[in-house]
Amino acid sequence: MPRPTGRVLTLLELLQSGGTRTVAELADRLGVEGRTVRRYVDQLIDLDVPVESVRGRYGGYRLAPGYRLPPLMLSDDEALAVLLGLVAGRRAGLTTTQHTASETASAKIRRVLPKHVARRLDTLLEALAFTDQPGESATPDAGVLLTIADAVRHRRPVSIRYTDRDGRRSERTLHAYGIVAHAGRWYVTGKDAQIGEDRTFRLDRIADARTLPGSFEAPVGPDPAQRVLSAFATAEYRHEVTLRIHGTVGQIRARLPASVASLEEYAPVAGEDRATERWLRVELRVERLDWLPPVLASLDRPFVIERPDELRNLVIGLAQRLASYARSEEPMS
Repeated sequence: MPRPTGRVLTLLELLQSGGTRTVAELADRLGVEGRTVRRYVDQLIDLDVPVESVRGRYGGYRLAPGYRLPPLMLSDDEALAVLLGLVAGRRAGLTTTQHTASETASAKIRRVLPKHVARRLDTLLEALAFTDQPGESATPDAGVLLTIADAVRHRRPVSIRYTDRDGRRSERTLHAYGIVAHAGRWYVTGKDAQIGEDRTFRLDRIADARTLPGSFEAPVGPDPAQRVLSAFATAEYRHEVTLRIHGTVGQIRARLPASVASLEEYAPVAGEDRATERWLRVELRVERLDWLPPVLASLDRPFVIERPDELRNLVIGLAQRLASYARSEEPMS
């Protein structure tokens, strides 16, 4: 028969699963009487675990927010899920500037894992490989991230101190629509109130964020993730590229996603299948052109380069090299 301490910990685990638990339900799960449940609740309260009583027909007990985190009861699978989430988050770069918080949280959970669960985790991590490179270390400040998240939720303006990619510092008032994680970085998208235009900012370049009085209405239209992808595709870069490609939206997007290129969508006429191939206009803004010829070749679709001429010359050069390689019967020295 479980000892009283074990039942108290089981009670804590039941309450941590969420919702309000009736005395009768708890008594049944613990195999004790109602008055014993109340005694166990008093023991948790003595340990500063924030258990509150809920009155009424469907009343009982539930956990309330406390001034500190109570002992956390995790099942084996839950502990594994948390640890793997921490590993994946660090790998993807989706952490905050408090790097040690992720590491110490992992260490604390690892220390209390049963041996058989720890072995399962070690076996998995040894067998696990990643196809991408580890995320870069440019991560946002936790306070900035939480302040902006609160501003997004309550539609409050927020003042930010921002440093752009050229090192220029500025203070801006932002109406933040949402926070987006993309390719190992955190971004916030919203309206820059001073210029009245939508902007996307990297959170790791924000040095400070303060919530301001007032409120704003959320705009209709694309969601924050789509706004960030659109901002990438239309950002100011060295080269502006315009193409016409014969194919379907799916075929083109397989090589030129929304974060890279903007695509002229169209409304199918009555009875037309949206998957029908046709000429579509594609626009890109890029710093370099040398990566585009192989991408266009991999599309294996007819295309026309409208601009710039430099890209046309690069494509011709690639085609000539490939033809030369294909005609060669001997390895080149």
